[in-house]
Amino acid sequence: MTLATEDDPGLRRIDARSVADQVTDEIRRSILSGALAPGESLSLRKLADRLGVSIIPVRDAIKNLHNEGLIVNPPSRSATVAPLDSEEFAAIYRLRRLLEPELARRAVTGLSDAELDRLHDVAADLGRPERSMDDIYDDHRAFHLALLAPAASSWDARILMQLWRAGERYIRIAFGLLDPDPHEHDRRREAHQLLVKKFRTRDPETAATALDIHLEHNETLAIRALDGRW
Repeated sequence: MTLATEDDPGLRRIDARSVADQVTDEIRRSILSGALAPGESLSLRKLADRLGVSIIPVRDAIKNLHNEGLIVNPPSRSATVAPLDSEEFAAIYRLRRLLEPELARRAVTGLSDAELDRLHDVAADLGRPERSMDDIYDDHRAFHLALLAPAASSWDARILMQLWRAGERYIRIAFGLLDPDPHEHDRRREAHQLLVKKFRTRDPETAATALDIHLEHNETLAIRALDGRW
């Protein structure tokens, strides 16, 4: 199992007051970041010791993450981090490209100039190389949710969050291979500022097309980076 180091935080210890949902968040974070690698075997006792909690919230967290598709937890066998699967990744993006452009069509006229200005600034922060990837991806999810918020119901938001979490580990592992390229941070910033620019047109088709192109481009980059790792 990947151990925490100064350069690679791996799993962070959980405060003694924490509960199962916080343990779930921490293990999820480590899976999404790749600190817990695809296919890695998970010992409940070792996880509990490293997180500083009892085994009970860890067991609950494993069940939660199994339901999210991030962990494989067969009966009478050790749980493992779900392996990377090209068909799963394709399905995630197929669903995203069905849902998100349609929401963009309906959301584009509901975003104020002030909110678009704020999202432009958030997009700029996504490209700052000194920021941690955990913080960048937290803001990345919030950015996309805010773009679609005027049209997104609570069910839309739940479904999108599940798709984003399921796809994020693929994207983070894939784009992590690109991050040594100094232009990757610029690409991330420019891609999201372009989305804001397209939404400023207030034209539903312009916004929907821009978001679909954005998703298609990211999917293509990830598939290329992950070639041979499926």
